[in-house]
Amino acid sequence: MTEQEIVGVGPAFARYLGRYRDVFRQDRTAAHFDTYCRGLLSDLPRKSIEPIALASGTTVRTLQLFVTTSVWSYDEARTRLHRFVADTLADLPTDPVGTVGVIDETSSRKWGDHTPGVQRQYLGCVGKVDNGIVTVHVGVTKGTFRTLLDADLFLPESWDVDRARCQAAGIPDTVRHHPKWRLALDQLLRANTNGITFDGPTFDEGYGAAVPLLTVLGVMGQRFVGEIPTNFAVRDAAGGPSRRADERLTGGHAERGRVYRLTRQTTRPSVWRVATAIVWVADRKHTLMVARNDATGEIKYFLTNATAEPVARILAVAFRRWTVEHLFRVAKQEVGLMHYEGRDYTGLMRHRTLAVVVLGFVAAHTERLRGEKPRRDDGAGVPGAQRPVRDPVPAATGNRGHPTYQRRNSIPPAAKQASHPIS
Repeated sequence: MTEQEIVGVGPAFARYLGRYRDVFRQDRTAAHFDTYCRGLLSDLPRKSIEPIALASGTTVRTLQLFVTTSVWSYDEARTRLHRFVADTLADLPTDPVGTVGVIDETSSRKWGDHTPGVQRQYLGCVGKVDNGIVTVHVGVTKGTFRTLLDADLFLPESWDVDRARCQAAGIPDTVRHHPKWRLALDQLLRANTNGITFDGPTFDEGYGAAVPLLTVLGVMGQRFVGEIPTNFAVRDAAGGPSRRADERLTGGHAERGRVYRLTRQTTRPSVWRVATAIVWVADRKHTLMVARNDATGEIKYFLTNATAEPVARILAVAFRRWTVEHLFRVAKQEVGLMHYEGRDYTGLMRHRTLAVVVLGFVAAHTERLRGEKPRRDDGAGVPGAQRPVRDPVPAATGNRGHPTYQRRNSIPPAAKQASHPIS
């Protein structure tokens, strides 16, 4: 990174945060927003309320109130993020794969039973059933740009039927149990309302198995490419008998299929053999695809309603789903997506939303450093290898012995932004 880029990151982040100023009705609330976001971008090892407050010289109680009870709307903050991302996408170079929405979920282990939405359920972070929470997300990628757009807590049925427990956790009566696909669909609709247009959402078989999601996307005229389970029911003709996807197209079909080479930024290219067939799902025409990895023998099934698109492009869209794995890793490690430690629903959702807001800056700023500077550049793309802004913050009186200060982790104050290095 050049010296000019190092000097420029601080003011760029300040300008980016300025986009959200009118979400907050009071100057002091906006100041706490700045403090919190700078904490999420800092190199604190744990980016929850207490470490951020201690590192910034703010009282812990003050920052707790900002996250849980201050008057501001995380829905409005998310809308500002969507509009920023829509502008950024519009200014990026044309990409042959297009603007791809990526639906997925992530999880966090939690001990105890007071965190909103916590229960024993499958957690991808540990690859098994454990005690924790799950959040559903939609991300977006275009070319080398990628970022998350949204975050929703999956509320299990066991919570929904216990409204007293929900009330104790601050969960409004309007928040009910919905299947994960419904949460994802609502996120796609919100993003679209705020100016983000997807050439094709993609998702794994957990969402691909949800026929209602596929049906609604089809009715909307939204093209999609989704992985589906092998036992997914398809028909050879509208109204005809159904059979499993792996009966309509077998692994043997894939072995004799056409060869496609897929590249990724961080791993070696992979070679897949693909066979396709026209099928009907929910009385609508789709393309069924079976793909076999030449090196590993892995077999995947995909379904798309973009029946006129070339197979190469459909595959490219389908395999853009890997970008969300990178996004979750960066969101957790660099902006503290899963670091909230409170027991309040509003606090949980506000923390998740602000983490996604900060990730939006990291995404756009990374894109700028790649040399693809948008015309509306505020210095803010998808995260790469860069680390967050760092700068030692002097300990507040009475806190000089606290481990946070001994580690010299930092939250860069706005007045000193121009001198903060990135490493």
